[in-house]
Amino acid sequence: MAQRRTTRRRVETVASGVAELVPDPDRDTAWTLLLDGAPQSHVDLADPTYLQFEYIRRMAAAIDLAAPAGRPLRALHLGGGALTLPRYLAATRPGSPQRVVEIDGPLVELVRQALPLPAGANIRVRVSDARAAVEGMRDSGYDVVVLDVFAGARTPAHLASAEFLQEVARVLDPAGWLIANVADGPPLRHARSQVATIRAALPEACVIADAGVLRGRRFGNLVVLAGRTPPPIAELTRRAAGDWFPGRVETDLDRFTGGAAPVPDATAIASPLPPEGLFSNRK
Repeated sequence: MAQRRTTRRRVETVASGVAELVPDPDRDTAWTLLLDGAPQSHVDLADPTYLQFEYIRRMAAAIDLAAPAGRPLRALHLGGGALTLPRYLAATRPGSPQRVVEIDGPLVELVRQALPLPAGANIRVRVSDARAAVEGMRDSGYDVVVLDVFAGARTPAHLASAEFLQEVARVLDPAGWLIANVADGPPLRHARSQVATIRAALPEACVIADAGVLRGRRFGNLVVLAGRTPPPIAELTRRAAGDWFPGRVETDLDRFTGGAAPVPDATAIASPLPPEGLFSNRK
């Protein structure tokens, strides 16, 4: 079996680099997508509610709390990867109309062929730049916007500016939520500026992450939940604390940002590169 699993590994050059689909040695129906060696997605085709990456579980918890259980949500996913969260949302909230924007057309085709979407999932994938796509969308069209765009291991600069976040806020329903993945490490300069930039457009927010990441001790993912109404802090805290890898919810964002100002297009930069060797021991 181990040999057969190894031969199922698939490697293809796509627009954004070298994509690898690696079978999960512990789950026969699961795969990890890597781009240029950086893990992007994990998908279990037989169980789309199984979420391997802790930051994805934190994003899923926010989706769970966006509306009463089972109620369909209008969802926009900026960044596709292997479509982990769209599959999760289709399974947990059947009938949810979902749009995914992914810039890498060859990657979309690879995922469609190798990791087909479940029958009946109302998921449309558009090949486009995320910012260009959002700028052409109507006002208040989505209950949830998931922002998880990486070119390799970095979020592009034009998706980290105040002007872009204002566009995201525009397409959100007044009661809707932005769920953003921000990757950063010590001294969290990028994360602090990104939280300030998001709050300029959507002022009611919190940050969910591993305590060591929040304290600026190591590189990792910070999930920002932001909207126009207060987030469900108590339930988010309970879920984060009860995770396989416990996290913490930060609500004092004035203290967290430390006076950082929103970042305009003119000075926006890409997120920092992860430390060398960060992913060397990951499956």
